[in-house]
Amino acid sequence: MSVLEERIPVAKYHGTGNDFIVVDAEESVPDRPAFAKTHCNRESGIEDTEGDADTGTEAGADGPPRRGADGVLFLALEGRYSPPRVVMTLVQPDGSVAAMCGNGARCAAAWAAERTGSDELMIDTPAGTRRAAVDGGRVTIEMGTPSFHPRDVPLAGDEELVEADVEGLTVTAVNTGVPHAVAFVDDVDEADLEAVAPPVRHADVFPQGANVVLASRNDDGSFSQRTFERGVEGETRSCGTGAVAVVAAAKRLGLVEGDDPVTVSPPGGDLEITVPDVGSATLSGPAAYEFETELDVAVRSR
Repeated sequence: MSVLEERIPVAKYHGTGNDFIVVDAEESVPDRPAFAKTHCNRESGIEDTEGDADTGTEAGADGPPRRGADGVLFLALEGRYSPPRVVMTLVQPDGSVAAMCGNGARCAAAWAAERTGSDELMIDTPAGTRRAAVDGGRVTIEMGTPSFHPRDVPLAGDEELVEADVEGLTVTAVNTGVPHAVAFVDDVDEADLEAVAPPVRHADVFPQGANVVLASRNDDGSFSQRTFERGVEGETRSCGTGAVAVVAAAKRLGLVEGDDPVTVSPPGGDLEITVPDVGSATLSGPAAYEFETELDVAVRSR
């Protein structure tokens, strides 16, 4: 058996700097984990060969586009439905599959809106079906109801984890599509995220691991955010599920009251979050097309 290489068309999108390779699921990619590991690599992965990627200021980019990506979105468009449906599978740089990604889902909605002309879409994810609304370059998506229940996070124990010490951080655990350990600190910019996050991400209390989110409350009631993402195994410029987790945890701890939108700002730009007392949370922010190219896919032949 030999291994041949074929090339497939892909697109690149980002949501506040959280960047994704987008692949139409009709394209044949026999080994999706290997594809993601190869092309998401920050040193040797996908690059904009034309040099005209629309990263914009909201991507937090003040230089040339980065190589690689935070994940690959395999999208299957089912346009016969009304509103159109998109089946989204996110394969992360380590080859694992994430149940939900807020910024990825917004990019999926933007991709599908371009192809269908519809400003309302349904995004099917392993965490459930989410309704998305597209308004120009801005996308709002339902994120489901955050859960602190040990079974949902999940946790190793049978008690909720609220303001508990885990590997030196005081964290609150919440699932907003994927598990998060949220720690409120005085200033996220002063924190050594790469040092403090990995022990929490791999702590025994999180049997499936967790994203680690640091947040600090600003004078105007908004929050600054930094996230160490499970599957990326490093800091990302933005994390949509993490931004929702910040507001959900803040409400749980009494730092936020009511159902009004709250601004959460990761390094890549501003996101607007609502976590109502009853019903689904929402995530709103920009989703931007960057460029199109072709990438190699390994295909086995006899």
